[in-house]
Amino acid sequence: MMRPWRKPRDTNVRIIVGADHQGYLIREMVVGLLSGLGHTVEDLGTFNAVPVDYPDIAAKVAQQVSRGQADRGILVGGTGLGMCIVANKFPGVRAALCHDELIAEMSRRHNDANILCLAADILHEQSLDRLIQVWLDTAFDGGRHLRRVEKINALERKLLLG
Repeated sequence: MMRPWRKPRDTNVRIIVGADHQGYLIREMVVGLLSGLGHTVEDLGTFNAVPVDYPDIAAKVAQQVSRGQADRGILVGGTGLGMCIVANKFPGVRAALCHDELIAEMSRRHNDANILCLAADILHEQSLDRLIQVWLDTAFDGGRHLRRVEKINALERKLLLG
């Protein structure tokens, strides 16, 4: 039974995906899942285990979400923490580090998260698929949460304008 706050799955959502060297195998699974669900996916790699600097990857993904060139983003790192920190530096980005379905759901319902950060070191393939599906399927609740997200946006504008 579908919960009342969920909407039917959006199709053809533009999603940009990136990972560092610790997350590249999980990134491959993520891209396969998203493509199989019918979404438009841009895969920025990394495509192997050669070390890269996660800020470079996170910035590329976050910049496209910030500019509206992608509807959502997914970042995968060893812990996902650094990716999340970098992504949240960009205007309009609300990146959330999610380890389970409940946090993924709440990141969308209450915070309208537009970038999902994942920890390759602790996720398993079975939980990964379900976590991503929950994150994609859960709609923003709006209401009192909209007021709070608008306060975040106002604070961001104030800080950017000095």
